[in-house]
Amino acid sequence: MSMASVSNGMSPARLGILFMLLAMFMFSLNDAMGKWLVATYSVGQVLLLRSAAALIILLPFLWKSGLTPILSAERPALQFARVVFSTVEVFSFYVAVSYLPLADVMTYWLAAPIYVAALSPLLLKEKVGPVRWAAIGLGFVGVVIALVPSGQVNPLAILVAIVGTLAFALMVMTGRALRGTPDTTLVFFQIMGALTAGVVLAPSGWVAPTGLDLQLLAALGIIAMLAHIFVNRAVKLADAATVAPMQYTLLPWAIILGYLFFGDLPRPVTLIGAAIIITSSFVIYLRENRARTRRGGELS
Repeated sequence: MSMASVSNGMSPARLGILFMLLAMFMFSLNDAMGKWLVATYSVGQVLLLRSAAALIILLPFLWKSGLTPILSAERPALQFARVVFSTVEVFSFYVAVSYLPLADVMTYWLAAPIYVAALSPLLLKEKVGPVRWAAIGLGFVGVVIALVPSGQVNPLAILVAIVGTLAFALMVMTGRALRGTPDTTLVFFQIMGALTAGVVLAPSGWVAPTGLDLQLLAALGIIAMLAHIFVNRAVKLADAATVAPMQYTLLPWAIILGYLFFGDLPRPVTLIGAAIIITSSFVIYLRENRARTRRGGELS
């Protein structure tokens, strides 16, 4: 989509929100598939095969753009930090989801926008107004309500999940700081980080995948790659505190996919929390819509 069509139709902030919503759906599908696969294969093997598949799909785009964007990427130290954050995040998720229900792990991940909102004024120099603070706080209330112990509690897995959600928040923020880097370059670095971790970890406990599982592992990498591209695009179009609350939609997707894949029925408190979380996301979207109308399409 050209910048002209964006300016004449949808503002960059609103388009960023829609990209993040689509990315969250794809992440949810990816996560449900990952939970299914880590029941049979090690986390390292899943990382290795999914990353290899994603790299194969990405290679034609890299061939077209050449190596220059990769070799001349801005702020190498920050690029490296982002790769570390993204690798820790995906590793932590697969470890946590192998011990905890999908909806529970998703709920921990929903704390990431709180970290983003709290740190973005300090690290990214972004202004977070009272409406967005209130919406983020409302979303966190929904998370707390939904986070009623399910009876399947593993303290170590919970700790891993908390580390993972912090890494996700830092990945979002560094992605915003690196918005001048092409999307394919950012995703390439992410894939190589996960691939490296997979190469190191996969030999331990290797299980020969079946034909169907090999296809699922490949699809896992492709879906994750596209989701990361959409996240990168979202944080380039809108500031981090605006798009981060869209991550709250992970929970209702986790409820739906948890039922379809694993037969998990949502509890009433989870549904109440999900409703509050969705409300907070729409408050953010509507706020941006009203701001665009008042300022003639020019958002602060």
